[in-house]
Amino acid sequence: MASVGLPEVVIRTFLNYYSKLGHGAGLMSDSEIAPPSPSDVPDCESLTGFADDGTDALRHTAIVKLNGGLGTTMGLSSPKSLIEVKDGLTFLDIIVRGVGALNRTHGLRVPFVLMDSYNTHEETESHITGYLPVIEAGLPHWFMQHRFPRINKDTLGPVTWPADPDMEWNPPGHGDIYTALQTSGLLDALLAKGIRYAFVSNSDNLGATMDLDLLGYFARKGFSLMMEAARRSASDTKGGHLAVRNDGRLVLREIAQCPVEDMSRFQDISLYQYFNTNNIWLNLVELRSILDAHNGVIDLPLIRNEKNVDPTQPATPRVIQLETAMGSALSVFPHAAAVCVPRTRFLPVKKCDDLVTLRSDCYTLDESGAMRLSRDATFGPPAVDLDLRYFGQVAGLRKRFPHGSPSLIGCTGLTVRGDVVFGKGVVVRGAVAITNASSQPLVIADGRVLDNETVTG
Repeated sequence: MASVGLPEVVIRTFLNYYSKLGHGAGLMSDSEIAPPSPSDVPDCESLTGFADDGTDALRHTAIVKLNGGLGTTMGLSSPKSLIEVKDGLTFLDIIVRGVGALNRTHGLRVPFVLMDSYNTHEETESHITGYLPVIEAGLPHWFMQHRFPRINKDTLGPVTWPADPDMEWNPPGHGDIYTALQTSGLLDALLAKGIRYAFVSNSDNLGATMDLDLLGYFARKGFSLMMEAARRSASDTKGGHLAVRNDGRLVLREIAQCPVEDMSRFQDISLYQYFNTNNIWLNLVELRSILDAHNGVIDLPLIRNEKNVDPTQPATPRVIQLETAMGSALSVFPHAAAVCVPRTRFLPVKKCDDLVTLRSDCYTLDESGAMRLSRDATFGPPAVDLDLRYFGQVAGLRKRFPHGSPSLIGCTGLTVRGDVVFGKGVVVRGAVAITNASSQPLVIADGRVLDNETVTG
């Protein structure tokens, strides 16, 4: 780590987590936690009347986007934030335009900052060059996530992989943000500019826009950290959920931290009802104090992730990745809190199914850069389930939706199995299932209306 120039505090942070490997750290059993009650996670709809406080706090607030991920799960090797989402615009285009609209509305220069990784920085910087006049606020507009060495599962020593030395390292998770803000000098630079708060969210979540009521509530209450949580649905059984530790503190449990014997309870959405949206509000003054009090090392709950050194080759050696989650600071920071927000603030794109929905007429893009469910989408967002063999990668999506997404505004569910190509102006209403067992593509003709029906080919 020292030989590649990683700061001393990052090495100490890694060693802190490494030392826990032999003590069974990285798991959180049901005996240690209990489901939270509604009083532990107040509904934001009851937290009105804070907008004036939010307007006052906005001039002391920065917007930070987590931009370290690649679109590998969708067949890309470029930054996920550079995927085209709507009207020819990428995630990053939409986000930056939203920051510009916020600044024009309030006559401010709200600092906008990206936390890049060594995988995303170069391409992101090239893309964002034209936006520098929009985001210029007299502060750096990026800082870099660190990296940890991957650990050989059998020897617990560092992995060596001469075929691709980059595979000897892993991103340490977005919990690294607290250390990275410190080592980059950005934390002190923000504080010197009078910036006390930061709103942090994923770059692939276009629902995470500035909310003055939430900012005002956070500022007035003086929390050190506030997590936006949402109610879990059947599609949220794999994401991290909120719980209450035996000492009464709120805690985040990720699926990688759940023992096998507790997995059925982890996935019980009637038991653990709230999940982490990864929209986090930070008090930067408090963060500085916490870092100073702990010699720069924040001891977050460890996530022990096992993988093959080459994920595309199952026969390659097993490695352990030491990671942490940003939201896990909920149990570490004093006076931290959670608030329940509507699903409209959580619109992530984890797979191509999500991308098809956002690109359709179900969603509109407003001037603030927020993706909103269309008023005419009376059934809500449809459940889109596409065959991964043909629609799992962006290249396959372009080939099979050459004219863009079909109309889904009246759709409740679309299931596609097999190779299917959608023509121009296709309309999907109600629940539609399309199955093609043929080796040849099934073409849905231009202008066809599919209305509560099953199509086979």
